[in-house]
Amino acid sequence: MNQIMPSSKALDLARQVLRIEADAVMALAERIDGAFVQALALILNCHGRVIVSGMGKSGHVGRKIASTLSSTGTPAYFVHPAEASHGDLGMITRDDVLIAISNSGESAELLMIVPIIKRLGAKLISMTGNTQSSLAVEADVHLDAAVALEACPLNLAPTASTTAVLALGDALAVALLDARGFGAEDFARSHPGGSLGRRLLTHVRDVMRAGSALPEVVPTTRVPDAILEISRGGIGMTAVLTPERRVIGIVTDGDLRRAFAKGLDLRLLVVADIMGQKPRAIGPDHLAVEAVQMMEQYKINQLPVVDESGILLGALNMHDLFRAKVI
Repeated sequence: MNQIMPSSKALDLARQVLRIEADAVMALAERIDGAFVQALALILNCHGRVIVSGMGKSGHVGRKIASTLSSTGTPAYFVHPAEASHGDLGMITRDDVLIAISNSGESAELLMIVPIIKRLGAKLISMTGNTQSSLAVEADVHLDAAVALEACPLNLAPTASTTAVLALGDALAVALLDARGFGAEDFARSHPGGSLGRRLLTHVRDVMRAGSALPEVVPTTRVPDAILEISRGGIGMTAVLTPERRVIGIVTDGDLRRAFAKGLDLRLLVVADIMGQKPRAIGPDHLAVEAVQMMEQYKINQLPVVDESGILLGALNMHDLFRAKVI
């Protein structure tokens, strides 16, 4: 038979869970001490990799911690403690640091591999909820992740304790990130498939139009011919060049509309009569996001791409940046 909890009770219970878990993390923040700095130093001085291990819910949290460490400049991977005792210990070397996670600090599977870790010469960092536990005592550095109570009404299911360990792992990853000088571009390199990767790794040269696709005219080009060139290029503008291919102006759809609004006979004009002079331009080695910022700042939709001498190399418009998913 289906039972439906009254909505008021469900909301009260949800709020209680969130408050208990938030309190657990805040208590951890007040309790963090020199052991955290020691753990940081062990990992920074590690010549191998960081291995994270834990059973059950601690193992699930450990996988996330290993993933966060790896994506923020500290190579790490997860090893299941039960699998470790059946051959996967071969993945661990004396140059590595093992982070062992167990709320009780007495997980048999973890304790079984501790002597082997010690014999190898690898360093051991433990995260437990019991400073007197076997795992805490055997560790080179112990990080206290104890919580006053679980958010489970029975005080049994790992809830607040796993949240606290997860937050502690994040604190360690962020401190390591800062110590290594790991920046946004480094983060993007490990996330090339994400939106941040595209924003930080895509350069103007990667999205600009070049070669025969470039719309270009000279100052003496008749405006009707320039209109055809703008249409051919398909980016709403044409660059105006000197014989040396230096950009001295552009003609946009907007320039044409403004000339028409003034009652000018476009058939009788040349490009020099209506072009915008000293147009905004960007270099090919700039990030594509810088092109976006420039377009937004100056309220323009197209940009010539030039070298240091102002020679035309390419062009792009806002649609090119949309297609590259930079915006």
